Amino acid sequence: MNLLLSMSMIIILISNIFMILSMILSKKSFMDREKNSPFECGFDPKSSARLPFSLHFFLITVIFLIFDIEIALIFPFIVSFNLVNIIPLTKISFFFLIMLLIGLYHEWNQNMLNWTS
Repeated sequence: MNLLLSMSMIIILISNIFMILSMILSKKSFMDREKNSPFECGFDPKSSARLPFSLHFFLITVIFLIFDIEIALIFPFIVSFNLVNIIPLTKISFFFLIMLLIGLYHEWNQNMLNWTS
């Protein structure tokens, strides 16, 4: 028990020494306003948070996430075609693709894919 306690104290002491040394020896300047401020999509964090934001950026992000999840769900279908019975898997994947195409058609009708409107 004493060995475990002494080793823990040594590890804590060494890690604290390294943290203090890195803080002393680092060349980071804390005087630069731009480097200290967080970067949020090109907005200045020191100004008002209620600036107008284009809805197209949000819609493009949502569409990207939907198609990203689509790819993550389609890849296991491709891999499992060789492992299981192909008829039920084909029906499931066909239904999934039809749902995605209906969603794409709806986005097209709502002009979400048209950047200029």
